Amino acid sequence: MQPLAIVFYERLMPGSQLVNRLQDLNYRVLALDNAARLAATVQREMPLLLVADLAAKGDVAGAIKKIKADGTTSHVPIIAFAPDGKPDLLAAAQAAGANLAVTESALAGHLPQMLEQALHVD
Repeated sequence: MQPLAIVFYERLMPGSQLVNRLQDLNYRVLALDNAARLAATVQREMPLLLVADLAAKGDVAGAIKKIKADGTTSHVPIIAFAPDGKPDLLAAAQAAGANLAVTESALAGHLPQMLEQALHVD
């Protein structure tokens, strides 16, 4: 059985590339493009991982905060990513509770290592 990863994105690139890479790493992937439905979808689907594009429309940091504040979903690791040169988006994701907040280029170049880091249990 393949673990489920939810990928939230609106921009075709890097979103579709990320979906393909996760599938290559043997994840089932559910793609989502509506920030308002993000927290409810995570609660309903209970994924192993959420990867969220901070540059998408809507309150992505607010959705992350809601997921982390909910006792049923607070354990879900979240990797948030933003275009290079957008440190404000990364800071907002960290403040909201994302496990990792990284640039697109870092995520593209080091996805397996970032998955391992996000999924690491202390």
